[in-house]
Amino acid sequence: MFKQRQMAISLINEACMAGARKEKACELLCINIRTLQRWNKGSEIIEDQRKYCKQTPVNKLCNEERSKIVETCNLPEYKSLPPSQIVPSLADKGIYIASEASFYRILKEEGQLKHRGKAKPRTVVRPEPYVATGPNQVWTWDITYLPTTVKGSFHYLYMVVDIFSRKVVGWEVYEKQTDDLASVVARKAYLSEGIAGKDLVLHSDNGSPMKGATMLATLQNLGVATSFSRPSVSNDNPYSEALFRTLKYKPGYPVKHFESLEASRDWVLKFVRWYNYEHKHSNLKFVSPDLRHCGKDREILEYRKKVYEEARKRNPMRWARKTRNWDVPREVFLNPGRKKEKTTDINKAA
Repeated sequence: MFKQRQMAISLINEACMAGARKEKACELLCINIRTLQRWNKGSEIIEDQRKYCKQTPVNKLCNEERSKIVETCNLPEYKSLPPSQIVPSLADKGIYIASEASFYRILKEEGQLKHRGKAKPRTVVRPEPYVATGPNQVWTWDITYLPTTVKGSFHYLYMVVDIFSRKVVGWEVYEKQTDDLASVVARKAYLSEGIAGKDLVLHSDNGSPMKGATMLATLQNLGVATSFSRPSVSNDNPYSEALFRTLKYKPGYPVKHFESLEASRDWVLKFVRWYNYEHKHSNLKFVSPDLRHCGKDREILEYRKKVYEEARKRNPMRWARKTRNWDVPREVFLNPGRKKEKTTDINKAA
């Protein structure tokens, strides 16, 4: 930039010596004559010459008054009130510190305008992370709506899934959702899997059927530990949410909704049979949840490895890298925490 300025000054000086007017020479270079004068002074930075008041306003609040405002707003009787109510309350006691606008401004600068006292946002703790190394260690469950032919009327699908194998271990369809019915579904799933005496965690969201007294009492009697999602956070229960999406996007899901409770139950029964025994789950390296649940997936995946290795030996030129990875993770995590947080192993916890 400095070299460009010097070049511009030299060109203008040569033009002036040749008889040109300085103002016209500046126009040709698209600069103002005052800019040229400033450049000739050799000053890179010129101080602001505008006149303005540098004196402190006489009505400015001092530090003591600012501190008094913050201290007053955090008193027990005022910490949950906005300045619009604090200032009149102080006036009733014969106290004036500052205007209502000043109260708002000072609290905003201190970051206390919205969150003071009971208005502070709730600190929601992440649910405890768990890891399943085998079936029937960690289950999740939820309820979804099944629309009927009557507008505004629904059937309710209760479904329990094992996060390790993704197998549906229990389900029912009812005309309402209550904790009594939820406890029935949980008990049936527990007994059908024959896991009495073993440690089991059942995770769900915060709906009333999930946290009802009957449901919690049933789980306590069965010796099942409970885990709950954060309020309004569906990501804390991803396995059930993914299962419901698979259910509702499966070809054959009734477009015109379910005509009766029996029709809903028949369709869900067919879906569960397909999902558990025929569906090749992408997160299980494309084996069915039942095979994973029974431990037969390893044999199938080992056989696939051999098939691929033999194919590679027959024609190695087609394989630039290793064969496809058919290893399934032997650990499945529910709400894994950050690296610093420890994940609870249900087996070690016992």
